[in-house]
Amino acid sequence: MSHHIPPKYPRAQALCVFYNNGKILVYEAADSVKNETFYRPLGGGIHFQEMGSNAAKREIMEELGEDTEDISCIGMLENIYMYEGEPGHEIVLVFDGKFNNKELYKKERIKTLEGPKSGYAIWKNLNDFVHKGHTLYPDGLKALLQKHFI
Repeated sequence: MSHHIPPKYPRAQALCVFYNNGKILVYEAADSVKNETFYRPLGGGIHFQEMGSNAAKREIMEELGEDTEDISCIGMLENIYMYEGEPGHEIVLVFDGKFNNKELYKKERIKTLEGPKSGYAIWKNLNDFVHKGHTLYPDGLKALLQKHFI
């Protein structure tokens, strides 16, 4: 197939935000159409009949090969967007979680098994989004995290 045909319905997503001394764990990604660099927490699609919290745990295991605990839902966002010129629509459950492996909190970046081209997830200061204008997706996440963590 030469081009991606977007679904005609919203996708259910589970993202997990790991909060660590004022920082959150994110991917750095880019949209070549908008010429924009942006950041997004780790996570992915929720399967049919899978609880969102289980999807978050599964996605982190797939992306980092790491176990998580204390997964709790801190909010829900609806995100209607354009990415690489294609329309998208997602319902996003946002979870806070903890790594079983506490060494991960000491690393500047964590190697990913799947995900962005960079091959790493990075700890990025929440203030970069709040005060420095760095772009955090999905829309509404910055406000949710400010309310929850700051």
